[in-house]
Amino acid sequence: MAIQEAVRPSDTTTAGGGLAEALRGNVRQYGMVAALAIIVVIFQVWSGILLNPQNVTNLLAQNGYILILAIGMVVVIIAGHIDLSVGSIAGFIGALAADLTISHHWPWQLTVVFCCALGALIGAWQGFWVAYVGIPSFIVTLAGMLVFRGATQKLLDGSTIAGFPQGFQDISKGFLPDLGKNQVYHWPTIILAVLAVVAVVGLELRQRRAQVRYGFGTTPLWMFAAKTLLISAAILTFAFILASYKGIPIIGLITIAMLVVYAFVMRVSVIGRHVYAIGGNASAAKLSGVKNQRVTFLVFVNMGLLAAFAGIVFAARLNAGTPQAGVNMELEAIAAAFVGGASSSGGVGTVLGAVIGGLVLGVLNNGMSLVSIGTDIQQIVKGLVLLAAVGFDIYNRRKSGT
Repeated sequence: MAIQEAVRPSDTTTAGGGLAEALRGNVRQYGMVAALAIIVVIFQVWSGILLNPQNVTNLLAQNGYILILAIGMVVVIIAGHIDLSVGSIAGFIGALAADLTISHHWPWQLTVVFCCALGALIGAWQGFWVAYVGIPSFIVTLAGMLVFRGATQKLLDGSTIAGFPQGFQDISKGFLPDLGKNQVYHWPTIILAVLAVVAVVGLELRQRRAQVRYGFGTTPLWMFAAKTLLISAAILTFAFILASYKGIPIIGLITIAMLVVYAFVMRVSVIGRHVYAIGGNASAAKLSGVKNQRVTFLVFVNMGLLAAFAGIVFAARLNAGTPQAGVNMELEAIAAAFVGGASSSGGVGTVLGAVIGGLVLGVLNNGMSLVSIGTDIQQIVKGLVLLAAVGFDIYNRRKSGT
């Protein structure tokens, strides 16, 4: 019970039942959503084409691999660690996929399975040194970054291998098939959006009933209704934009599915609560019966698996394995997690927050490119956004005395 209380961040969000307390309890979550909305409005007005259906589709495709890495990275950060090797692992796996599929003619499905399994094995290797030997994750993954960057150069010998089969490319470039030809909208996307709204409303009602049943405070009814309506409107608007072009891309579906699964695991499952417990207070978690070493090991196995899949997605988008693939991916993933609300001291953060953080950075990238701001200024802006997000987190923790 003590662990559950320590690891459920939402329990404190509505304890007072009032609007002010609800806002204070969710200040980082609401702040990032508001920041994302403001950034979208600014660049839509500035460029005039940010919300163009084709551009929104490109935005998803361009940032899919970063969102996948951010989901894994926030779990690592919640557990109180860091992983600097994910970009190098992604680059290595992309190069290996190109070598196996194009040079050695492996079926692309077998390549995907093999590469994901190898990614999990790489994560297990790094997790062993962190969890069971006790070497800081910063050192282990820094070594991994160098090892797999070198392995990529060795495997490709400085050249690029291009020409994946269409099925492999569709992982990053494909779209959900339509129900017929000459449709005004892509109806499968609309249907999925309606199902998503039904699911969201059902989950929100279920959560509210559970809060009432167990005596937790709840937000005012009008605020609950407004929040649910805004979420539903956002889902439907996003779906209509995508449905106006070619529908939801395959990578979009994959990312949404991963978001739902990982959010459920981190919020509801025992392993998710144990990850929060270790990041919040490792000694207390161990005394409460949490197997710290095994949980830490599994966190890195998961990160290796997701890094490998991100490498496959990136290679499919490029339609090639290149020596420079994966450069700076780890920095983008770490930035997304922190911008999305993860705490540098561990124990705090959500999968949804990391995805929102990744979208904030992605929209900044895309928006600044549309208005012809140079990459040098883009880097400066993203760095300042990251600094502001972490600074805000530290300010809040000091103010609350945590």
